Amino acid sequence: MRKELKIGIAGIAALAILIFGINYLKGINLLKSEHYYNVDFTNVNGLTKSSPVFSNGFQVGIVKDISYDYSRPGHIVVGIDIDEAFKMPVGSSAELVSDMLGNTKMDLLLNHKATTYLQAGDTILGKVNMGLMGKASEELVPQVERILPKLDSILTSVNTLLANPALKQTLENTAQLTASLNSTSKQLDHLMKTEVPIMTQNLTALTTDLKKISGNLQQVDYAQTFQRIEETLRNVQLLTNKLNSQEGSLGLLLNDPSLYNNLNSTMENAASLLKDLETHPKRYVHFSIFGKKDKKVAE
Repeated sequence: MRKELKIGIAGIAALAILIFGINYLKGINLLKSEHYYNVDFTNVNGLTKSSPVFSNGFQVGIVKDISYDYSRPGHIVVGIDIDEAFKMPVGSSAELVSDMLGNTKMDLLLNHKATTYLQAGDTILGKVNMGLMGKASEELVPQVERILPKLDSILTSVNTLLANPALKQTLENTAQLTASLNSTSKQLDHLMKTEVPIMTQNLTALTTDLKKISGNLQQVDYAQTFQRIEETLRNVQLLTNKLNSQEGSLGLLLNDPSLYNNLNSTMENAASLLKDLETHPKRYVHFSIFGKKDKKVAE
């Protein structure tokens, strides 16, 4: 009888240790008294039992149970066990936060301005904090859905454009134009390095010469120069008048027609004489081989 009693006591102890161990692994301390509160949610965002409950980053409890409130469709009641020493101010709330790995935890948002506290079994409001990724998906997804049809239309237009043979020709023309521009750029660079410095030097020399000429022109006595030009023109006018008049030898020589006639007649006679000399040279030239006096040549 004692042996069976010992076995029973050992079994009960083992069962108690097992229950205590399982609850301890779940975060439930059976030796520590706790207060039970209800949190009203409309979305638990994957929250599970035994999930930790934090306040200012410190764990103050765990999720005891989760149940759907059939009396209020759309509402979910989450029961939490909080340390007995932890006091929940009136007006406090809770929010669910998900990390990058998808784990969900509950944070208590305490109303530190309140001077009264909730009683065990009271209900507080809960909400879901979507976080940065959640807000991005909530705000961007509808916009992306609206953009997708337009994007599909744009892609169709781009495919049509890319399939157009004119685009290939345009690209080839652009390549040729780029090559021409590259060649022109090289020629222009060569011109800037070789020809332009020479042109600049020539312009500098020309500018220097112009400055010298300008300086020399400033030293010219224009009044005296024009006076001399005027006197020269006056002398030319006098000479012209004398040549046009019949006074003086040069005037008579230029204006007397008889002089022209006499000169013309003289030239004709000289030409006739030269022609006769060529035709009858013996009339004008007499010579003898033996030094005798030549006979008179008949005309």
